[in-house]
Amino acid sequence: MTPMDVRTLSTFTMAARTLNFTNAATSLGYAQSSVTAQIKSLEEDLGSSLFNRVGNRLELTEPGERFLVYAERILALAHEAKASLQDETGVGTLRFTAPETICTYLLPPVLKAFKGRFPRVHVQFLPGFVRDFKRQVLEGIVDFAFILEEPFPSKTLAVEKLRDEEILILASPSHRFASARGISAQDLIGEDVLLKALGCSYRNQFERQLINAGAHPGRFLEFQGVETIKRCVEAGLGVAPLPRMAVEAELLAGKLVAIPWEGPEIRISTHLVWNPERHMGLAEKAFLQQARDMLRSAS
Repeated sequence: MTPMDVRTLSTFTMAARTLNFTNAATSLGYAQSSVTAQIKSLEEDLGSSLFNRVGNRLELTEPGERFLVYAERILALAHEAKASLQDETGVGTLRFTAPETICTYLLPPVLKAFKGRFPRVHVQFLPGFVRDFKRQVLEGIVDFAFILEEPFPSKTLAVEKLRDEEILILASPSHRFASARGISAQDLIGEDVLLKALGCSYRNQFERQLINAGAHPGRFLEFQGVETIKRCVEAGLGVAPLPRMAVEAELLAGKLVAIPWEGPEIRISTHLVWNPERHMGLAEKAFLQQARDMLRSAS
């Protein structure tokens, strides 16, 4: 058996999405040593390094970025071939991707309800880069993608807006803005602002407002995860724009305060995206309707 089989390609794509061999091993149910051995064997087979290892951090090399596109296509085709042999009784695998915020705060009840109806369907969450979500849907790498963006048209994808998301400007109760009746971009001059990593739609809109107003914060502090941002804001390290759905518990507990924003409304929505050209089985249709019913009613 050559190293470039479906199992090895699955391991590579999971490692590429998580950029962490330990997390990839956990997701796949392997020992970390197995993941490391598979990647090493694949790199030897290809004659090219796929990852740069910088301390404990991984990043894809340029050949790794190119190979990931082909690996995902091969796995999508294998999934499609397997699905074509399955019946319509709700057996198989349903694959989806979503940004951290939606996956953490919106989807657990949807997934629980779906699994209650289709216990034999393996639901697989594929982590990845937000910039790749639309391509992954188009190429069949995932069946659905939840996308947190401004409304957007598409000629090739089915895009359904499920709900609008309110973006709040947040501070700790001890912050000087906590009792303010409202703040503008000018009020943030010299203030530290905590932001999600690049590629976040509401971060981009918020930054544009500050730039257009000529308001230069003291520092932009950038983080990958919403939970980290919340904890840092609670500690008084600055203010942050975040979706209401991610901070409901902290607002109710008095750990965070929402400050009225006097600038233009930051508009984003949760969208569900799929490829209308691909066959949709019973389970996929049920998942689509489950998401519609539960997320629309929650907006």
